[in-house]
Amino acid sequence: MAAEKFERHRQPWRTDEIQKLHTLAKKGMALKAIAKALTRSEESVKDRAKLDGLSIAKLH
Repeated sequence: MAAEKFERHRQPWRTDEIQKLHTLAKKGMALKAIAKALTRSEESVKDRAKLDGLSIAKLH
C-alpha cells in the first residue's frame, strides 16, 4: 500500500494549530515551511490563513 500522505485531509483545525499558524505567519515564514511545520497541505494552510485574515509570505 502507498505511504500515507502527510496531510491530514479535511481535519478540523485545533486551537494550538491555529495559534502556531498565526505565530509562524507573523514571523514571515513561507507557506511551504508553515504547511510542513503543521503537517497540513499548503492549500489548507492558505485557506485557514485567509479565513483568519493573515498574510503569508510567498515562497522564498
